[in-house]
Amino acid sequence: MTHIKTKTYAGISAEYGKLDQSKIVLIPVPYDGTSTWQKGADKGPDAFLAASENMELYDIETDSEVYQQGVFLAEAVTENTSPEAMVEAVHQNTKKYIKKNKFVTIFGGEHSISIGTIRAFNEMFEDLTVLHIDAHADLRESYEGSKCNHACAVYEASQTTNLIQVGIRSMDVIEKTVMNEEQTYFAHEMAEDDNWVDSAIDQMTDNVFITFDLDALDPSIMPSTGTPEPGGLLWYETLDFLKQVFEEKNVVGFDIVELCPNENDKSSDFLAAKLYYKMLSYKFQDQDIDEDFESNFNEGVTGVNKNSKYNVEDDY
Repeated sequence: MTHIKTKTYAGISAEYGKLDQSKIVLIPVPYDGTSTWQKGADKGPDAFLAASENMELYDIETDSEVYQQGVFLAEAVTENTSPEAMVEAVHQNTKKYIKKNKFVTIFGGEHSISIGTIRAFNEMFEDLTVLHIDAHADLRESYEGSKCNHACAVYEASQTTNLIQVGIRSMDVIEKTVMNEEQTYFAHEMAEDDNWVDSAIDQMTDNVFITFDLDALDPSIMPSTGTPEPGGLLWYETLDFLKQVFEEKNVVGFDIVELCPNENDKSSDFLAAKLYYKMLSYKFQDQDIDEDFESNFNEGVTGVNKNSKYNVEDDY
């Protein structure tokens, strides 16, 4: 059993960590049941929270201290009897906090947790775009006997949401049968063509959920992940892209997954902590602390996106 040691997120004072006064909820999911190479993603949330406690809480770029919007550290989802039971627990927990009109964020374990988070957001928000930032396509319908494997993290999203994939540089040939290449931004193409940012944003609907696998980043800045792949995103290009998404779209929530901490190198833990805080800072940079947070969730959404997956696009 993994125990999340921290009492409040980033060691913020208790007044900013109470559920009823917080606009933001953080759900840790220390799960590593299906990863196939390096184990350790279950230790990710603890390492992330420890690094967050040692982080400066003023964000220079946005000139803000987003923790003052209130961040409630929810109890960790520790269900691990099976991948399916874990996904269902994540799904129900995420949905519970969305219904409380919170900006819900999740920090994993491994990427299979996102099957549950995406399912919850897709049930609560209309015409959802899932922005999947990752080195791997994660589009297998099932893997090693389970549909709830990390290799299947966004298969369901590809069927039920408007899925946009960014940073992909490793996949199995079978995944080509599922992949919408028009909405996939491969790392080797991104390296040569700066238009990918505007193009990806043009393909998004208004409501966007971001699932961020840390192995999307280059191993030179993010070595501590289960399957590091050369040729990844760097820090400032990642932030520029995210900032633009937050400015132009309604980001309804996000998860960050696959931090596999290494005893001898804490830099990855700090990167994850800083990335999470940056994403919150972008989300709330134009909102006053005493302004109410209004989520636009809809109780009546069925969970299947009725829009055609292929949006009509302008030429770019």
